[in-house]
Amino acid sequence: MCGICGKIYFDRSKKADFSLVGKMTRVLNHRGPDDMGVHVDGNVGLGHQRLSIIDLSSAGHQPMSNEDDSIWVVFNGEIYNCEELRRELEAKGHIFRSHTDTEVIIHLYEEDGVRCVRKFRGMFAFAIWDANSQMLFLARDRAGQKPLVYTVADGAFLFASEIKSLLQDPAVMPEVNCEALNHYLTYQYVPGPMTIYKGIHKLPPAHTLVLRNENIRLDQYWNISYGNKIKLPGLNDYKQRFFDVFSEAVKIRLRSDVPLGAFLSGGIDSSAVVAEMSRHLDQPVKTFSIGFEDADFNELQYAGKVAGIFAADHTEFVVKPDAVKILPQIVWHYDEPFADPSAIPTYYVSKLTREHVTVALNGDGGDESFAGYERYVAEHLASYYEKIPLFLREKIVKRAVNLLPYREYRWSISRRLKRFINGVSDEPARRYVQWLSYFNNDMKKGLYTQAFAMEVASCDSVDITSDMYGRSDAENALEKILFTDVMLYLPYDLLAKVDIASMANSLEARSPFLDHKVMEFAASLPPELKLRGLQTKYILKEAFRSRLPEEIINRKKMGFGVPLNRWFRQELRTAAYEILLSKRTMERGYFNRGAVKQLLDEHVSFQADNSYRIWALLFLELWHRMFIDKTEVLGI
Repeated sequence: MCGICGKIYFDRSKKADFSLVGKMTRVLNHRGPDDMGVHVDGNVGLGHQRLSIIDLSSAGHQPMSNEDDSIWVVFNGEIYNCEELRRELEAKGHIFRSHTDTEVIIHLYEEDGVRCVRKFRGMFAFAIWDANSQMLFLARDRAGQKPLVYTVADGAFLFASEIKSLLQDPAVMPEVNCEALNHYLTYQYVPGPMTIYKGIHKLPPAHTLVLRNENIRLDQYWNISYGNKIKLPGLNDYKQRFFDVFSEAVKIRLRSDVPLGAFLSGGIDSSAVVAEMSRHLDQPVKTFSIGFEDADFNELQYAGKVAGIFAADHTEFVVKPDAVKILPQIVWHYDEPFADPSAIPTYYVSKLTREHVTVALNGDGGDESFAGYERYVAEHLASYYEKIPLFLREKIVKRAVNLLPYREYRWSISRRLKRFINGVSDEPARRYVQWLSYFNNDMKKGLYTQAFAMEVASCDSVDITSDMYGRSDAENALEKILFTDVMLYLPYDLLAKVDIASMANSLEARSPFLDHKVMEFAASLPPELKLRGLQTKYILKEAFRSRLPEEIINRKKMGFGVPLNRWFRQELRTAAYEILLSKRTMERGYFNRGAVKQLLDEHVSFQADNSYRIWALLFLELWHRMFIDKTEVLGI
């Protein structure tokens, strides 16, 4: 796993600045502290920070070239089928100087050109400079596990693994993209391809970018289809097909020249990964779990039970998150506003795991492919609820539910019912956003200043989900929602979170459920094998029912969070008031002071749980101070 960057001037007479490319590279040191490389040739500059995983020798140094130095590559990620591809390339006469997957990329590009990306099985973001054709070729993996951002400035094209690398160039001015800010407050992240910065873009998952002279062309090389369903004789046949695909996905992710382990939460996804790892390894699986003093967020008992079943070499960490200390670090690493609070425990477990291993497998992606979230159940129930006459729904059911008392507890039935009923009448994509959103459109009306509301009046955040929902070839609402999450929530929230948190600690995270063959298999399943009644991840649970105890198979999904509601009444209460109501914050012109104060007051007085909304606003302001104002936010 690594960090990559580069700058290519459109005018070939201009010379790339070695010191600037070096500065862009060094700011990515946390992504790859083992080695650094910079290559400058005329108008082209490439940079690389290396985390050595395969072939630890100096032969793996990057930027790496072919034999005649006409092709150069910088690569972040892993090509899991590199051994198979290498044998094919050697049979065609290609000579290898290393055992890295990086060199496989070079030779396959020589063989297939830009089509080479279709043969890679893995997680990757890479850039190839082809001197012969004066072309830059960028590619990002299918699911979007590895990030890649780019911009045009100073008569040049710049790219990097992280935005902070681009910002090392004085020509790249950090200006706020107000449309992105508006969407962030809905989704808790900035949906791609936009970023929070004007003019800086994310390369979407499963896309390539070709730069010739000043012309930029993006192409999508893969898409997931729900239209072609496989038909097998019975459940056991589906289970066996799943095992075949999933087991291989785990097996090829065990290739490593450095110590390897797994995150283990005790949920079905990570437990399934550990179960398969134990079948393929000839030694105990090293497993790592994190626990908290707050029982609402502590899963150690479940993780320990699974570790015992598979005789894992298990390590548990119990931490008490220091919100004041950790928040500025999180803000710096994420580069743009990112309000998913599970970034904090993900950062902690990555930091502690890195003390023991360099690679950790995880269960990410299981929910989005096999329908694991409660919101998928809500969508399923909505199809039945819609059959109730509108009069009864609006005049009786909705009124009755809204009379239920407010409950703080996050699993409160009344809270969940209120959320369901108040959104269920909308069309599927809009109600889905309603269930997910931090700030819906009505809330934004009260929050925004008149000037800011006018500036973003033409961009409805719901349109992003509606557009993606409409692109799916699925025939039912559930799978259209799954497709939407795979294309939006998965790459721009979940995978961004894991990549940044793990790479902040120089830890490589591998995800078998995100193998594109596993994802394609899941999409080809009949929807009732993913969600059957109220049973989420049906096929996955049935497949592992003989290997995992009922306690693990049927346990309620806990999530991976921190006690925000308590923090904003205790540890972060003073900071939240002082920062969010400060003159500095209000002068930005985004929010009405009275609306922000009401959110805080309601929360501390237990009138409402506004913790996620306050978190989003606080993260936004701290990001603003760090990256726009360029001032330190340490010691908030």
